[in-house]
Order: sequence, then C-alpha cells, then structure tokens
Amino acid sequence: MRRMGTWSAEPFGNDSAADWAYELEDAGDWGVVSDALRVAAEAAPADLDSDDAVTAIAAAEVVARGLGRVPESTESVEAFVARVAPPSPELVALAVAALAVAASDEGELADLWEGDSDWHAENDKLRSALTTA
Repeated sequence: MRRMGTWSAEPFGNDSAADWAYELEDAGDWGVVSDALRVAAEAAPADLDSDDAVTAIAAAEVVARGLGRVPESTESVEAFVARVAPPSPELVALAVAALAVAASDEGELADLWEGDSDWHAENDKLRSALTTA
C-alpha cells in the first residue's frame, strides 16, 4: 500500500524526499545530509516517522551518489555532490546505520510498503552501494 505523494520505490520517488532535496541547493557541506541520517540512526525503527524515514533513505542515496556508486540523481543532488568533498567514511557508516533503521521491517515506512518487492529491492541496492568498497 503506497502513500499519497509517492510515484516510485526509488529513494527520491516521493514528495517528502523531493522536498528535502531542495535543502541541498544552499548547502556547502554534508551537514544537512548528516542531520537527516542522524534522525534515523538514533531512533528505534518502530519510533521513526515515515517522513523521517524517507528523508533518511534519500540522504543515504546522496551519500552513495557522492561516492559515485549510484547513477545520476536529481538536479539538486548532482549540483550538491559536484561542489562538496566526497563523503567521509564516518558519514558512509552513518548512512548505512540510518538506512538499516529507516528500511527496517519494524518501521512505519515498511508497513506502508508491505508486500512491495520493488521497495525492498531499491533499499537492498542502496545498501549494497554504500557497503561495496
């Protein structure tokens, strides 16, 4: 069951993530990304709001794009990764941790995507991009 404002299972396939991407337009460092990741990484899966979860997944995608491990993304993501240094190993680890919580089967977001293999596949692909050396 998909939520309104969602058009695909990809990290930026929903209104919340697309809206968050606009925050990257004025960002000069990874702070906005790490803030979004930290919200998820520091939460219990069952306590993480679905909007915070989709934002964390989108932020993890930005980290993977910064590593050059996922294909081109939205304009704001592309402009952001072009002007900042590559993500640090600590930020990559934070993205992995945040993704684990945000995509957890115990979370609200997973309930909304219950039975949708595309959503699970997208998260697996992102996890692989973040953990492949």
